[in-house]
Amino acid sequence: MLTCDPAWLLPELMDVMRLFPGAEELDLMHTASRSPGGKFCNVFRIGQAVHSFEDLPTGEDEKSLTKRYAKLGLYKLLSGLMQKKLPWGSLTGIRPTRLAYAALARGEDYRAFLRTLEVSEENIGLVGRVLEGQRGIYERREGNLDLYVSLPFCPSKCTYCSFITAPISGTRQYMPAYLEALGRELRAAQPLIGNLRSVYVGGGTPFVLEPEELEQVFKMIAPLRTNGCEYTVEAGRPDVFTPEKLDLCAKYGVTRICINAQSFSDRTLRAIGRKHTRAQLYEAFEMAKPYPFAVNCDLIAGLTGESFEEFCDSVDRAAALSPENITVHTLCLKKGAKLKEEHLPAAARGESPRVTLLAEDDLARMIAYSREALTKAGYGPYYLYRQKYMAGAHENVGWTKEGHASVYNIDVMEEIADNLAVGSNAISKKLFLKEERIERVGSPKDIPSYLAKADKVIEEKNKLFGK
Repeated sequence: MLTCDPAWLLPELMDVMRLFPGAEELDLMHTASRSPGGKFCNVFRIGQAVHSFEDLPTGEDEKSLTKRYAKLGLYKLLSGLMQKKLPWGSLTGIRPTRLAYAALARGEDYRAFLRTLEVSEENIGLVGRVLEGQRGIYERREGNLDLYVSLPFCPSKCTYCSFITAPISGTRQYMPAYLEALGRELRAAQPLIGNLRSVYVGGGTPFVLEPEELEQVFKMIAPLRTNGCEYTVEAGRPDVFTPEKLDLCAKYGVTRICINAQSFSDRTLRAIGRKHTRAQLYEAFEMAKPYPFAVNCDLIAGLTGESFEEFCDSVDRAAALSPENITVHTLCLKKGAKLKEEHLPAAARGESPRVTLLAEDDLARMIAYSREALTKAGYGPYYLYRQKYMAGAHENVGWTKEGHASVYNIDVMEEIADNLAVGSNAISKKLFLKEERIERVGSPKDIPSYLAKADKVIEEKNKLFGK
């Protein structure tokens, strides 16, 4: 049990506690204060033992600094008690690169700053490579905007997925009404668009739509994309690829598609609930070859029962296919994911889980291999982000060949442009750069609720974006 003063720090400190299995069982008391000399003092008591940490402030506002140094003190304490160092040190936030950019804006050495937060030298190097990969695309400017279109339909639901999606067999009944509501949102969005940087059609699995349905979506987007900007369709799984759908993408100016492999192991694909094979992945890549699209291929480290050797084989196979981008995700199990629901109750009962989650050492080896292999294959990292409940406290990294970095991924991951999002489970973001704040409007997650409230969502976005 953890108690802390000030009380508002509790959620922040709990994020650090969760990084160390077993730490939540400690009876821990925390107090934070400032010394007369200006240092941040954090005292932790476990029974009769007292652990004290003092840190000199660096940049930002008082609340942010209080949070940062309390988390750093707790990390140092638990790291010592558990004899365990984590690759991102005391960081629990989603965007490590944001801290680097902020340090640079203050005229500081971001490397030295990240070292004070106990980030590993390897990951400090990764941050530097990502910043270099974003050169020429990264831009914080009022009026920049990306458009996101949500198509939350899938052939089946993967065991690791926590999104509000369901097999198309159970949601097709909503398709006509969904596309009609999507059209109303897109028409209402047109006057809100400033400097459109990119369009991203995501899911779900957009290619699960029938060709006439997909074309309906493309026709609705066309009046908004008049400047020829980057245009991505997260086509998805290879078992829904057809030449007709790729023809439609080419017809409407799509510049990038995603082939979401996740793994090239047939055994793994079956275990996670996929309905396609490795052979179909190769067929999808072959099908896309005649088209001018940049291609992104997604992989996940730490999937159900997958061995180190199987993951490395997937990385090698993906690199050999030579897509412009390869994204390496680390398994992240959130509430609603079948894999988490199957594993955690059994663990809580002291029983053997029905699935095997990877040992942290093996996962670290996977991440290390992907970095080495993709670098040798000519890829460089250009965006990274982290999530809560991510296995091994690692990260997701987007790798690109030179000249093929995705504008949308950089804008969204760094939160440097407005994001106008339409459809269910879509979150629009408006940046107020001078005030250093973001306001959000979220659509209902499930399709029936979205259909009932689409007009209200339109009103809220008009208000947020000033129309």
